[in-house]
Amino acid sequence: MSEFNQPLGGNEMPRFAGPGTMFRLPSQTDAQGLDIAIVGVPLDVGTSNRSGTRFGPRQIRSESVLVRPYGMATRAAPFDSFQVADIGDVPINTFNLLKSVDIIERYYDSIVEAGAKPVTLGGDHTIALPILRALAKKHGKVALVHVDAHADINDVMFGEKIAHGTIFRRAIEEGLVDGSKMIQIGLRTTGYAADDFDWSTDQGARVVPAEECWYKSLNPLMEEVRGQIGQNTPTYLTFDIDGLDPSVAPGTGTPEPGGLSASQGIEVIRGVNGLNLIGADLVEVSPPYDTTGNTSLLAANLVFEMLCSFPGCIRRA
Repeated sequence: MSEFNQPLGGNEMPRFAGPGTMFRLPSQTDAQGLDIAIVGVPLDVGTSNRSGTRFGPRQIRSESVLVRPYGMATRAAPFDSFQVADIGDVPINTFNLLKSVDIIERYYDSIVEAGAKPVTLGGDHTIALPILRALAKKHGKVALVHVDAHADINDVMFGEKIAHGTIFRRAIEEGLVDGSKMIQIGLRTTGYAADDFDWSTDQGARVVPAEECWYKSLNPLMEEVRGQIGQNTPTYLTFDIDGLDPSVAPGTGTPEPGGLSASQGIEVIRGVNGLNLIGADLVEVSPPYDTTGNTSLLAANLVFEMLCSFPGCIRRA
């Protein structure tokens, strides 16, 4: 029997019953003793279009009952490799975005202090900024693998410096992210000006538009990404579900046509295996815009793939 927490299996308890935690894992109130802490951040105050991502963590957890503990293709066994638990949700201030950002940063300070790596269920993409602030206190500048339809490098939105579309400009300006080791994958559709994407490249980042991903495997791209970042650089993976096409992930606030397929999203996450992954998030799931639950189900599977991509994850022969 494994020494680590195990998800409650569907042959022990019907999948429509049991605890409401992520993967039906044990829960605890903090990150003490954990290798990986699963955290919900139910925030949508930073959203500029459709609201609803405040319901994302709960719905992703609900759909995660269908995820089993072993990766059949990769043979990855994350729950035999790491001590993982669901530590609940960050108690954000739903009436004040900037106060929420401070609350999130302090919460993640405690996770980092406990020695755990955070895997986050969002929530809108604003949450990545305070998470990166907390991680940078320990690791310094980190590499960033960013899947998204949007670059999130606006200077301001409605005059505000912090919102879900400004965070990676702030992260580079604050010295949280190494621009030369930032890769943005899936950017697409229309903008306001050419520098909507060009600002990233001016900072040394690699931008991979969705058009460069159409009709092909992304395994070769991820091999290049691993070479660019290097295996020792602390790396953060941030995955906006709208990086995927609305045909597979309609439940999001700012959907854009022509996105990545579900299998390409999985390839990107599997492709960070071999990097020094220190944390990851899955953001912008808005359940009110997907009555089938398919977006949250896909998100839950992507989170499982994230667990499989952390350094030290056992591969079963």
